[in-house]
Amino acid sequence: MSEIRDINLAPSGAHKIDWVKKNCPLLRSLEEEFSVSKPFAGIRVALSIHLEAKTAYLCKVLAAGGAEMFITGSNPLSTQDDVAAALVADGLNVFAWYDCTPEEYERHITMVLENNCNIIIDDGGDLVNMLHTKMPERIQHVIGGCEETTTGIIRLIAMANNNELKFPMVLVNNADCKHLFDNRYGTGQSVFDGINRTTNLIVAGKYVVVAGYGWCGKGVAMRAKGLGAKVIVTEIDPVKAIEAVMDGFDVMPMNEAAKIGDFFVTVTGCAGVIAEEDFKVMKNGAILCNAGHFDVEIDMKRLREIALDRIEQRKNIVGYKISEGQWIYVLAEGRLVNLAAGDGHPAEIMDMSFAIQALSAKYLVENAKNLTEKLINVPKEVDMEVARRKLHFLGIEIDTLTPEQEKYLNSSNVEI
Repeated sequence: MSEIRDINLAPSGAHKIDWVKKNCPLLRSLEEEFSVSKPFAGIRVALSIHLEAKTAYLCKVLAAGGAEMFITGSNPLSTQDDVAAALVADGLNVFAWYDCTPEEYERHITMVLENNCNIIIDDGGDLVNMLHTKMPERIQHVIGGCEETTTGIIRLIAMANNNELKFPMVLVNNADCKHLFDNRYGTGQSVFDGINRTTNLIVAGKYVVVAGYGWCGKGVAMRAKGLGAKVIVTEIDPVKAIEAVMDGFDVMPMNEAAKIGDFFVTVTGCAGVIAEEDFKVMKNGAILCNAGHFDVEIDMKRLREIALDRIEQRKNIVGYKISEGQWIYVLAEGRLVNLAAGDGHPAEIMDMSFAIQALSAKYLVENAKNLTEKLINVPKEVDMEVARRKLHFLGIEIDTLTPEQEKYLNSSNVEI
């Protein structure tokens, strides 16, 4: 029971997944443990995450633990058809293909959720949203879920504040082993992987404008600086703006940065971050891309409306003529540049993030009868266990507290 592009692509996808497995020791260790303990026996898991090799290996780890998997992508341009085929060849249920239409994308989400799944693993909140708005009769089967991204958590918090969220969700993105590493180092590297392989242009010596200085923005700015760029940050949060200044970056409003920038990267989770007034003052040849979950950070609708001409310059690069002698270029249709025009975060980074996902799903199953809160932070012991295991696989040892030190830290009578 699947809907994919071509099952004959499976051997290529299998090679990709095997490469990921070789570079994900944390997930390998969980796969070995789950194969014995079967924590997901009898559990149906609905998963919507960018469907490439690292996600596929997470699916196989959960399946090794006894889960029946129902899988779709979380972005029309990030699904890799050979990876989807490889999962189907291994007996997992997949409903996704590359460059699907909005109607096909919604149909695939629906087909996943029609299977009365117990655990929801979401990236951006599309599964959760569909359940609550169009398939509420299926909610009775849900124990809880896990959310991968900042954008998805924003949606969940809004739902919870409006008393609309009907089942508990673990905020995976808020775990230290997720946002400190995945969002910062993973996004930083994968964004420029997507930019560089798509444009084949140098970054050094150019102005890179980073919209948003959360953990993703910090990573993008850091990598841009490392590549020799002059970095400008735009922000709405005064604390983050000061942080960017003290990290050595220029900070200014977007409409001022728009006049200077050569590359623009949006990482805010908000809509209309680069708008019509910004397009009109940009340099001829400015290159725009987005690393936020949805394709709304660059106002693509308005850009298409005001453009005098349009040209597909090369794969994943579309040029828009704003005025005589002024063209601006958008990568990957304004969708996630690191996935739509690249392979996403490095395997070693996703090893930690997906270990958090797997252990959070296990936590939901084990504590199903005791869950009362709708928004659940990743348990500290899960975060610490993932960090300890990662250090072990890196061959690194750290200090531990002595009994005397523990007593000192836990005592209210500290001797001075």
